[in-house]
Amino acid sequence: MTSRQHDDDTPAPSGPARRAVLAAGAAGAAAGAVALGPLSGTAFAARPGHPGRPPRPGQGTGAWHRYVQGPSSRTVAPTRILPDSTTGDVRDADALLKPGGKPAVLTRPRPTAPPAWPDGTTAEASSAHAPNGGDDGNPRTYDAKNAIDGDPDTFWNDDTQGAYPDTLTITLPAPDTLPGITVLSNADGVPTAFTVDTWDGAAWQSAATVTGNTAVQRPVPFTATVTTTAVRITVTADQATPQGEFTRVNEVWPDVVPVAEPPGVTVDFGKVVVGYPRVRFAYASGNNPGVRLAFSESTKFLTTRSDFTRGDQAGDPGHGTDQFAVPANGAEWRDDHRGHQAGDDPSAPDKVYADGLHGFRYLRLTLDALASDAPAAQPWGTVAVDSVSLDFTAYVGTPESYGGWFLSSDDELNRYWYAAAYTNELVTDHFRRDDVDPRNAYSPTLDGKLVLHDGAKRDRDPYVGDLAVSARTLYLTHPDAAEAARNVLADLADHQRADGWIPPASINNYTLPLFDYPLWWVTCSWDYVLYTGDRAYATRYYPQLLKVLDTWYPSVTDPAGLLSKGLNGTGGYGDYAFLGRTGRVTYYNANYVQALKDAASLAGFLGHASDAARWRARAEVVAKAVNAHLWDESAGAYLDSSTGAVRHAQDGNSIAITAGVADADRAGSALDHLDATTKTRYGNAFMDNDTLFGGASQRVYAFTSYPELVARFETGRADSAIDQIRRTYGWMASHDPGITHWEGTGPGGSLYEDAYTSCAHGWSTGVLPALTNQLLGARPTAPGFAEWAVRPYPAASLDWAEGRLPTPHGPLTVRWEREDGGGLTLTVHAPHGTRGSVAVPVDGAGTRVRAGGRTVVWDGRRARAKGVSGDGAYVTVTGLGAGTHTFTTRR
Repeated sequence: MTSRQHDDDTPAPSGPARRAVLAAGAAGAAAGAVALGPLSGTAFAARPGHPGRPPRPGQGTGAWHRYVQGPSSRTVAPTRILPDSTTGDVRDADALLKPGGKPAVLTRPRPTAPPAWPDGTTAEASSAHAPNGGDDGNPRTYDAKNAIDGDPDTFWNDDTQGAYPDTLTITLPAPDTLPGITVLSNADGVPTAFTVDTWDGAAWQSAATVTGNTAVQRPVPFTATVTTTAVRITVTADQATPQGEFTRVNEVWPDVVPVAEPPGVTVDFGKVVVGYPRVRFAYASGNNPGVRLAFSESTKFLTTRSDFTRGDQAGDPGHGTDQFAVPANGAEWRDDHRGHQAGDDPSAPDKVYADGLHGFRYLRLTLDALASDAPAAQPWGTVAVDSVSLDFTAYVGTPESYGGWFLSSDDELNRYWYAAAYTNELVTDHFRRDDVDPRNAYSPTLDGKLVLHDGAKRDRDPYVGDLAVSARTLYLTHPDAAEAARNVLADLADHQRADGWIPPASINNYTLPLFDYPLWWVTCSWDYVLYTGDRAYATRYYPQLLKVLDTWYPSVTDPAGLLSKGLNGTGGYGDYAFLGRTGRVTYYNANYVQALKDAASLAGFLGHASDAARWRARAEVVAKAVNAHLWDESAGAYLDSSTGAVRHAQDGNSIAITAGVADADRAGSALDHLDATTKTRYGNAFMDNDTLFGGASQRVYAFTSYPELVARFETGRADSAIDQIRRTYGWMASHDPGITHWEGTGPGGSLYEDAYTSCAHGWSTGVLPALTNQLLGARPTAPGFAEWAVRPYPAASLDWAEGRLPTPHGPLTVRWEREDGGGLTLTVHAPHGTRGSVAVPVDGAGTRVRAGGRTVVWDGRRARAKGVSGDGAYVTVTGLGAGTHTFTTRR
């Protein structure tokens, strides 16, 4: 294929033009466009197990477009009604997918009043939480009597978090006959296991046992009707929720009250999306019927409450859902800010809460209301819904917006590359007060700026460690949005502490103490300059670079030259996974070597030769110390830490290889150890045993898997890298919610932090830069791609790979293809104003390399042209300028 075929791609607008497109899109979303459009790529992605025919090499423009997952517009419609999700009285649920026709109608009769205990009934509990201001600033009590007061908005809350048993004893003034009871618990966590006993005048008698409960309203019929003066409920397990693991009981009713399941329906958007949900209500009954909306990225955690709400995290009274009271003449509701719909009367608390922006795949809409929202919203009546949609707030990645692309003969790898691009698009968004982590993450210095958040649904705060992966993904796909990385890096540098430490994010007002993230700030700063050539950024923040490397990290360095967590008051500092590692840790020190080398490159770019030399010399000292003190000869791998139990971590061993700490023998041995100890069917675990915490050897982070992939490619183990990719990303692609890349995977391939897990996380997109920079083999070697290198690492399972890298000078395109007879053709088209080198893979001695199909530059043993060298694995040609360069190999 010629370079002309690559260049036929429609160019994406860049610079000011692209920013204008972004601004126009955001303005359109703000204006509330309501036209519905399908998700691009949905039909392709909706056929798991049937990926279709892979493209042919050299197809160029059209072949990769079908893999793009982004929406076709900022208004996104659901793709289907989730099967078996409709409950209660719902007519024409499919109408939610067909706006403009007849609406879907949800109807619920007014509920009858629940039974009440006789006057004089009392309640006592094993413990009760102390009174406080509640989650809305209004004083609350949590006494046992709240469970029998007839008010479902009050509740008994025990005071022994995660400890059991918890008991509630209800005593009647006189004997009464009971067929059973009903336990109404709290949406913030229900009792999952409990027993019910009744008093026969002399002893407690067992009446019922409940296990596996997940229902907020749980009828408990007794084995036989009982006449009694007391009922005792003994709880032995509760749901663990963001509000803690407590026993919470709002009401106990003296009868078996059947659950009248409220009418509800779940729509499926086909993949994770992010933005402001919008519901168009056609009409409603005149009693202010309420609608509750629950959001989830996975069906496993799709219940009557959302898998995660910013309101719950902030202590707002959302009770796990967003609420809306529907007026009789209908309304178009846009869930675009955190706050209350009703309750302006200063004598009454605010009512009908909504959370604002959500990242989710599934949306459950239910005709229901919180008891505390009456009369502003009622849990009964009729609601007609015309349509459900989403105003997509993140970067809209269409084929026209891509500055770079990738294709190969392997359809799965292609899908993972574009799934990573889409995952990263979901976290490329503007920083807005209502949308970011509520734990003091809002910052006026970031307000309104394009940033790279760490997750679509949470934490929605720009963490610099995430940029180590997500920013590279951004540069290789949408360089017009590179300002998202710069904005984060610059803002964190502007908040540097006086002692040189750089905060990891704005959370906790820029005070979250992490030990490793200032190193990632150094590396990410060099990455940004390397891909963009932004000299102004490098110059502006060079003083911060000096201070973090020459002041703060020396303050936590021991006499051997190694970073040691615990020095200078850092014992309580965390890292990317908040791990309890102390002392000399391989990961921190290998990262330190990489940061020093990157800082030296940036110093050289700015002409600070003495700084560059000093940092390179220090990197050598640290690398030697790592090998002297942290290499475990018996295991053939680097220790996780010199302190505590013996274990070996994926992060330290992988980065020791990619940073050049490990020589070839150590690199091969360390990778062999990871092969033998960390392989799972869903990726490679980040620890080889469980001595750090239970389940560590079954936890997979795509974040730390990325450097292992790079290490495998660059040590000649391309096939093992591809195998690891298939296990890591194939698992996520084939399990709900599909397509997007998870924050972490836990035992058995589960979401590692259950519902709290982010299923679309930018730090997990390393498959994209690994396939482009290593498998395809192209990367910048000088700021702004002024110089580049192409060194592919072809895997035996692939016949070809091709792609385009966006650069400030124009596209750099690369393609390699295996030829019949065992040869390989490698074609590179370089833009004007750049120079580079091409390393052609050869099959040992005796392989001849031709340039342009005719000129022999390597005769199998020695160079036949200037600037050519060989090492048995590659023949490298240097000094290449703009234009098309084709090399073929033949034994």
